[in-house]
Amino acid sequence: MIDIIMNMTNKKMTSADLIALEEKHGAHNYHPLPVVLNRGKGVNVWDVEGKKYFDFLSAYSAVNQGHCHPKIINALKEQSDLLTLTSRAFHNDVLGQYEKYVTELFGYDKILPMNTGVEGGETALKLCRKWAYKVKGIEQNKAKILFAENNFWGRTLAAVSSSTDPSAFNDYGPYLPGFEIVKYNDINSLEKALEDPNVAGFMVEPIQGEAGVMVPDEGYLKKAYELCKSKNVLFIADEVQTGISRTGKLYCCQHEGVKPDILILGKALSGGVFPVSAALADNEIMMTIKPGEHGSTFGGNPLGCRVSMAALKVAVDENLAGNAEVLGHIFREELSEFAKENDLVNSVRGKGLLNALLINDVEESSTAWDICLKLRDNGLLAKPTHGNIIRFAPPLVITESELMECVGIIKKTINEFKR
Repeated sequence: MIDIIMNMTNKKMTSADLIALEEKHGAHNYHPLPVVLNRGKGVNVWDVEGKKYFDFLSAYSAVNQGHCHPKIINALKEQSDLLTLTSRAFHNDVLGQYEKYVTELFGYDKILPMNTGVEGGETALKLCRKWAYKVKGIEQNKAKILFAENNFWGRTLAAVSSSTDPSAFNDYGPYLPGFEIVKYNDINSLEKALEDPNVAGFMVEPIQGEAGVMVPDEGYLKKAYELCKSKNVLFIADEVQTGISRTGKLYCCQHEGVKPDILILGKALSGGVFPVSAALADNEIMMTIKPGEHGSTFGGNPLGCRVSMAALKVAVDENLAGNAEVLGHIFREELSEFAKENDLVNSVRGKGLLNALLINDVEESSTAWDICLKLRDNGLLAKPTHGNIIRFAPPLVITESELMECVGIIKKTINEFKR
């Protein structure tokens, strides 16, 4: 009865009413675009008033397969009728099938399933430290892990301890020790840091999404990987945002033929339907963790495993990586030409369907935010990052005609924008 009453109440509420509810009763740790969504299908979402939008954020690339993909939703429904959670205190009949499918698809010996992207990152760091002491032979409590400047991999104390963004780490000290920063896309900086024999790993995003879709120079990832190999240091790829076909490959490091020692996946690993993440590694690394030393109540639950298998099969069977590769080139070509004609746009950058427009304004300006408000009014949802950068990442099921319609919306909006 309570659910029925709540649903009836919500149907009568406007976007303004619902936003006010969040403001009053929820923590103010987000600053969403003022739109209230209640339905999604494919590349589109609808607000509570019924207005339709193109989604060009894809829940920060969690919805690569499109909103409510029927094959993923059917897997969710079917498994939820059978068994949702046992914890890892017992075996379940889906986990082993899931582990076999994922490890064979990505080419690793083992997978350690978790729930959120940041948990995947934490798992990778714990694996790295265990390996440092058990295999590499670093003295206890001396292991160091390198991170790229301007990284973002979550909001835990470990994640903010490795951050160089004051908005992420201010007032959260003391910070976790053993983390050091090197410049992103700078082989010399990495090479110098790797001279320290206590360095156990280097964790890096192949493309820095939250930093503004920063794409490194061609060859950087391969050189970084080879440097790590030469120093017996683990190369850890944070592919939570760039993985699962987003950049035109199943995972982004494949563009340079690099197989990370530890691969971190999340977000679209479940098509945005259920929290699923994972760390993948070979036996030398993964088997350093023993029973009781790491885990999660929900990690490897049958519902998440079934959903994730369906999500991965959609990505593979529908060739979402190929679509991202082709349409990404079209998107950048169209907007690069547009940037030459419009003095408000500096440049466009990206890979696959993870792209960004750099607005000719200072980070502290509201211009990019105001453009996103106008884009919303014109039927397209995107979000700025770092003040003057607008990220564009539609679901990978988008067609060329839909993409071109959206390119038209972007051009029209910016052409009409008045500061």
